[in-house]
Amino acid sequence: MRKIFITASLVLVCAGMSAQDVKDVKTEEVKGYVFTTVDSLPITSVKDQAQSGTCWSFSSIGFFESELLRLGKGEHDLAEMFVVHKTMEDRAKAAVRLHGDIEFAQGGSFYDVVYCWKNYGMVPQEVMPGIMYKSDRINHTELTAVAKAYVDALAKGSLKKLSDVWQKGFSGIYDAYIGECPEKFTYNGKEYTPKSYAESLGLNMDDYVSLTSYTHHPFYEQFVIEIQDNWRWGLSYNLPLDEFMEVMHNAIKTGYTFAWGADVSETGFLRSKPAICVIPTDEDKENKILREPGEEKEITQELRQEGYDNWETTDDHGMQIFGIAKDQNGKEYFMVKNSWNTTAGNNGIWYASDAYVAYKTMNILVHKDALPKDIKKKLGIK
Repeated sequence: MRKIFITASLVLVCAGMSAQDVKDVKTEEVKGYVFTTVDSLPITSVKDQAQSGTCWSFSSIGFFESELLRLGKGEHDLAEMFVVHKTMEDRAKAAVRLHGDIEFAQGGSFYDVVYCWKNYGMVPQEVMPGIMYKSDRINHTELTAVAKAYVDALAKGSLKKLSDVWQKGFSGIYDAYIGECPEKFTYNGKEYTPKSYAESLGLNMDDYVSLTSYTHHPFYEQFVIEIQDNWRWGLSYNLPLDEFMEVMHNAIKTGYTFAWGADVSETGFLRSKPAICVIPTDEDKENKILREPGEEKEITQELRQEGYDNWETTDDHGMQIFGIAKDQNGKEYFMVKNSWNTTAGNNGIWYASDAYVAYKTMNILVHKDALPKDIKKKLGIK
């Protein structure tokens, strides 16, 4: 996901909304829309990525926290910045090795979190809060400027040979701003390493799959989605659009949330109330649908592909989908947990129409058992 973050002037700092809070909100009325919850799955509190481009970490971690709830392992608050630290170290190495042909940037993918969990482990939030400067909110503006300048000086500079300490120097930048990644720590009276803590949580990263839907690669096979922040070249299974949407609906109906990567630069993605994601028709010149429910553009596989090929659909932002609601006309929407906290007066929860999700989803990360059996068979997933 690219560099989507909220500036200080837009973020209201307040307590996050818990899983129970969200499940208790049965009906929400906002500026012409009345949403009634149909099915809401457990989520942890809404976290604030604030002035950072780390939505990919927040959304993936939120998703895995929900997986722990689904499996009866209790509520956990995991450290997004542990994942960011480890991922940026790896991304810096890749950028230097390829002389800057891989961009060093804040963005990342869901696969970065899966990779980190498998290879480096995980830590609780209280072990690595992730803010080492005088602030109660994340702000990576200076960190990114310094880290990028460091990497660019090596990757794109005139040096003929690198020293054997440049990686230690780079890690020191992230240590200073978000804290050192612990080798060992004590939590709830027990000593862990990041790897042993991850193992104690009991999630198998091999159970999670990335799915997408594009026609420039064969259906029912895996391919690398061609976006800058998929710099680890993580693979996604490719499904026809109708089956892609079927997976998402089936996931919620069978008890599985999922991480959602999408374009949020569209007119129909509102950052204030009503917090909706909709696709106006070409005839709706005044965007009336932003004020009250109405007809949306019909989304086809061809239209979706055209948006991707023409750079109209961009890899912007990672979120989590955890439920389904209906508006006052009976139309269904996915319920979305964002990492912008209570931005512009909403409660951190968005409502995304089927049309928006079909058109503007880049990929999702979901447990393989959330897939209908016939689709799993077509993909060769056991």
